[in-house]
Amino acid sequence: MSQSTIIITEAEKQATASVTAPASKSVSHRYLIGAALAQGVSTVRHTLESRDLERTRAILCGAGAGMETLPESTQASGAWRVTGMGGKPLGGAEGTPLSCDVEESGTTCRLLTAVLAAGEGEFRIHGAPRMHERPIAELTDALKKLGLAVTFEGKPDCPPLVLHAKGLNPALCEGEVTLGMDISSQYFSGLLLAAPMGPAPLSVTLGGQKAVSWPYVGLTLQCLTDYGIRFDVETRAEADAPWEMLPPGAWRELKAAHPGCLRVTVHPGAYRAGNYTVEGDWSGASYLLAAGALGLKPVRVEGLRTDSLQGDRAMLGILQRMGARMTMTGDSVTVYPSALHGVELDMGDCPDLVPTVAVLAAFAQGSTRISNVAHLRYKESDRISAPAQELAKAGVVIDQLSDGMLIHGLAGRGNGKPDCPRLPEGVSLSAHNDHRIAMSLALLGLRQPETNVRDLLDDPLVVRKSFPQFWNIWEQLA
Repeated sequence: MSQSTIIITEAEKQATASVTAPASKSVSHRYLIGAALAQGVSTVRHTLESRDLERTRAILCGAGAGMETLPESTQASGAWRVTGMGGKPLGGAEGTPLSCDVEESGTTCRLLTAVLAAGEGEFRIHGAPRMHERPIAELTDALKKLGLAVTFEGKPDCPPLVLHAKGLNPALCEGEVTLGMDISSQYFSGLLLAAPMGPAPLSVTLGGQKAVSWPYVGLTLQCLTDYGIRFDVETRAEADAPWEMLPPGAWRELKAAHPGCLRVTVHPGAYRAGNYTVEGDWSGASYLLAAGALGLKPVRVEGLRTDSLQGDRAMLGILQRMGARMTMTGDSVTVYPSALHGVELDMGDCPDLVPTVAVLAAFAQGSTRISNVAHLRYKESDRISAPAQELAKAGVVIDQLSDGMLIHGLAGRGNGKPDCPRLPEGVSLSAHNDHRIAMSLALLGLRQPETNVRDLLDDPLVVRKSFPQFWNIWEQLA
């Protein structure tokens, strides 16, 4: 339905709940890294205050940066005065590596593994037990070609590991490495963030079989641009065709990337200190927007850039395709209670939305197929299996597929059952130690006002990982 044909009643306008999107977790990580690597003092405002960001800040400070909270900081939105390293990250001496505890933050682990590898000294990357099962060899193999030595202490190719860093030397691989995005785009982003600290230009070519979460690389390129780092982006139609240089800024128009057909060359340079502000987070906002479609009252989410490069801005298109009514301004989106229908979705560029969309699909008429997200098996939880297990408790039938899932809406499998998913009395829910699972399951309570999902979860505080204020905001929507 086009925006011009949406009918909004006066009662809906009066009932609308207004909330503010949290700060972008992805942008917060990148901009704090940029400020920490800069020479001089920067301010970074509206950062997400969460466990993941605490880990990133602590490791950067351990490696030589200084960070001081500013008086304007709140529990939800941080403001930091960052004194940059003015050089490279510094680790420990041989045998006494700098402890870099990432806890459960995959973003911290992947981005900082590359960034610290460009430094000097020894860094021990370790975290929670689940983190020690998440492979990182694709990144460390690329870093080894640039001169890094790595010791894996436990499971091969996974943390805990020790980086024996002596800087990155592009000359060892003729100035070019190939790196895939089959499992995570953060490998690619991490190497781009590390590359300016090298002595010569480094070209990073996209390899692998497919490129998941490409828009997150766009956020990294925007960060490099804002911090004054020069880079060139080349593309080609097929793997054996000649490269073509994109005009400055034209990379922003790239909606996808294909293996063998994209190359980014980063030039040596210093990160530029300055004043930076983090935009609102489309990932965190996705639960709030979905609440507008599923709940009993409209929800307006403010603080969002509708022209953002964030991949999870795809939530707008997904909601529209499923039949949700919405209106938009330059910095806010309002979603109204709607009758939804099933769709087919390739979510390779927005995998963090999958748990949320799975719940939306459970309340939709017909079936929804989500594909191209096989890598979700390797997140904080198995994000294909976990939604299927928990939604089954509400009567939802989900078929797990090799690269996604098939959700049979309205609690049926083609049998025409009109019943909405409903949590039975006495049920307990598991967050699977995953913030995104916990927040997506909150949607199940919107049509059962007598049910408080927070009370049913085994670990409701897991949301601190990315959205510490989630439950406080959620109370305004229930």
